[in-house]
Amino acid sequence: MDTKNKDKGIDIDKDKGIDLNKGINKSKDRDKDKVVYVYTDGACSGNPGPGGYAALIIDGDEKKEYSGYYPETTNNRMEMMALIEALGKIEEGSKVIIISDSNYVIKGLEEWLPEWKKRGWKTAGRKAVKNQDLWRKLDSLVSKYKVELHKVKGHSGHVYNERVDFLARKEIEKHRDENK
Repeated sequence: MDTKNKDKGIDIDKDKGIDLNKGINKSKDRDKDKVVYVYTDGACSGNPGPGGYAALIIDGDEKKEYSGYYPETTNNRMEMMALIEALGKIEEGSKVIIISDSNYVIKGLEEWLPEWKKRGWKTAGRKAVKNQDLWRKLDSLVSKYKVELHKVKGHSGHVYNERVDFLARKEIEKHRDENK
């Protein structure tokens, strides 16, 4: 997995999101070079509390949004569920660029996960890894793709990041009356 903010002419940090025309081969062989972009976010009202997650998948000219809700969860679990949901919708073997504002997800996949696995799913402090069920699921899913991870700053005006943030929070609002 690669973690980068700028790669192959794609400016992840632009306010308008990714320029889908940069860095993508437009030839007849485009499918073999196809890149699927995934934006994810999670939200929680209270931590723990009711939570929502959302993902935006951009595959060529097609954009699809997915979101969901859990009545009692944490923000970190919702961040992870957004990515799990998205990866489950993408053809295995695809090149996937994951864009998230979650340090937990990005650092977890890039840095912590390999070490946890070496230590039998224990932290450096020899405690059980939190959210291990979801980390195991993510580990299994990510291995099926050619993945690059990109970190963006949350709530900074990045169009697609703001969109998934809105959708995740909307899931909580949609179920607000159920939580009383």
